[in-house]
Amino acid sequence: MSRLDQNERELLEAFEAGELKQAPNAADMRKRHREYAEAMFRKDARINIRLSSRDLRGLQKKALAEGIPYQTLAASILHKYVEGRLREDR
Repeated sequence: MSRLDQNERELLEAFEAGELKQAPNAADMRKRHREYAEAMFRKDARINIRLSSRDLRGLQKKALAEGIPYQTLAASILHKYVEGRLREDR
């Protein structure tokens, strides 16, 4: 639980104390969002890419810090770039 911020801790505590109520359409919302996630992260193409050892180690370190595989992090970075949500600081 140490990775949770204050708001997340408060929500978790309220949930565990039974103070939260489920929305009437929660099952429909869950199903819809699951379908969105599956469509967004469906991986149906493969690429090969050559990187410098230094860049690969850096990517692996950042992925380890995030607790995800480095291939997943690389795919996420590419997806954000393509969607215009990854910007270079200048």
